Amino acid sequence: MRHKKPANRDLPPRMIRRTRKRKNGQIWVGYYYNGRDAEGNRVEIPLGGDLDEAKIEWARLDRKAVPKPAHLMGRLFDDYESKVIPTLKPGTRNDYLKGLKQLRNAFESAPIEAISPQVIAQYRDARTAKVRANREIALLSTMFTFAREWGLTDKANPCFGLRRNKETPRDFYAGDIIWNAVYEQAGQDLRDAMDLAYLTGQRPADVLKASTTDLNHGFLMVGQGKTEKRLRIRLYDADNETDLCVFINGLLDRRVQAGIKTSTLITNHTGLRMSYNMLRNRWDEARDQAATKAATEGDAELAITIRKFQFRDIRPKAGSEIEDIKHASRLLGHSTEEMTKKVYRRVGEIVKPTK
Repeated sequence: MRHKKPANRDLPPRMIRRTRKRKNGQIWVGYYYNGRDAEGNRVEIPLGGDLDEAKIEWARLDRKAVPKPAHLMGRLFDDYESKVIPTLKPGTRNDYLKGLKQLRNAFESAPIEAISPQVIAQYRDARTAKVRANREIALLSTMFTFAREWGLTDKANPCFGLRRNKETPRDFYAGDIIWNAVYEQAGQDLRDAMDLAYLTGQRPADVLKASTTDLNHGFLMVGQGKTEKRLRIRLYDADNETDLCVFINGLLDRRVQAGIKTSTLITNHTGLRMSYNMLRNRWDEARDQAATKAATEGDAELAITIRKFQFRDIRPKAGSEIEDIKHASRLLGHSTEEMTKKVYRRVGEIVKPTK
């Protein structure tokens, strides 16, 4: 089996680069299409000496879309979208595609060599969505790393050392009044999701995929989808059942009575696995009903606060209500306690009154 020569690896399929050293010492470069004549014999069709023009002619002969010039950012965006993004997890993939759309609007036709720290700083300052701008610059930095590996540039990454916009972590805390208001309006399937999210401190996606097959030797086994961190959450404390164990046993008893046989823990009343969209719809409905009830009873401020409550706030609620920061950090799957303190501890330190 013939292998493509290393010198041609940066070229499209069936495109060949020929080089010759002239008498004056200069190197001549020409490009050819490795095609066939009418009799099926191999023939090299000249494409010229300019790489970009050669690729245009190659695309015509190969009946494919013309690739963007290698020196433009559009080529880097195309390569990253086709080679890297499909390998990412769905959540990350969708987020990167949104960021890539913004970057294309700003830099699609710009030469790669023209992208400097100053240019990126101007982009950062011009973006009205300051937090998203930080994410897009981080994505651009990643793409420049690949650009160097792919031979599209040999310049230093212009994103390194660039100042980011200041970010303020979300600090909403759902106290008992807010929690109970939504919980009372929720159906049993949403209540189960809320309880499991609170007792485990896990992200919504990890809560929804929890299964009876994850119950093993007195533990609930968790594989976090975002970080791939593995946890074993205890169902027993010494010889006593934890609240998580009591909840799961009650849930399984109700499933037996309802004739539900699926292994997924969080389902609707018919046993259908709850999807994220189902969870979102049930959550929005219960929250709206709770806010409407509060407004009807004359508590407009409570109604406004209830509407701010998101399902993802249950994870920091759990992290905030565990007194031992070390325990909270381990349950949430953080590598450092600082992350737990900075983002997920949304209540103040416990202190005594003056008297």
